[in-house]
Amino acid sequence: MSAIDLHARASKDFEAQLAETKALLQRAAAEFGPVTQASSLGAEDVVITHLINSLGLDIEVFVLETGALHQETLDLLERTRATSRAPVKVYRPVAESVVHFVGREGKDAMYRSIELRKACCQIRKMEPLARALAGKQAWITGLRREQSAARAEVPLVDTSEARIKLNPLANWTWGDVWHYIKLHKVDYNALHDEFYPSIGCAPCTRAISLGEDFRAGRWWWEQESAKECGLHVKKEEIAA
Repeated sequence: MSAIDLHARASKDFEAQLAETKALLQRAAAEFGPVTQASSLGAEDVVITHLINSLGLDIEVFVLETGALHQETLDLLERTRATSRAPVKVYRPVAESVVHFVGREGKDAMYRSIELRKACCQIRKMEPLARALAGKQAWITGLRREQSAARAEVPLVDTSEARIKLNPLANWTWGDVWHYIKLHKVDYNALHDEFYPSIGCAPCTRAISLGEDFRAGRWWWEQESAKECGLHVKKEEIAA
């Protein structure tokens, strides 16, 4: 059974949520200066990229190619770059930093401690993210309130930090996301058909079982409270 067959169920508020999302994306392009979409090529992100393209918005897309992504994700990246009207930029980690880290700690370092896992995320994701966001006034993410307890209060527009973060799918359900994908025949990551609802780097992502939490397949060996790579953690939370 495909992810579409399994999940595509529009909520009663879908049309209103879709209108709200379109309006926010149009506002982003018109009002927020240089703006970019951060795409992990997961289901939420392909929906946002499809909307950016269908609305003809002047918003670029970027992907962090960490050097540890699944082949399915890399395949989708190439298809997206080939078909997207909006430019899709790829940012990679500094090769020397990766080589030194793996040489010093080993390729499975992330399983040994949270500190080492976060150090790997810092090299492969956070440093490239800083380059991707340089000069941007705002960025767009696929965060939804339904994804986890840590994201339960995600706002549509987050102005709590210097750079505005826009979360146009904040109010969407997982069923809404897949309803849109089905409705518009949006290309998506084949891993979703293998029970991967949340997709990151290959060593840190697994399929989930029926009844498990949405993000249970991410860093599954860690406690729930630690399950962020840093991309969506506020500065005051890092300090705490």
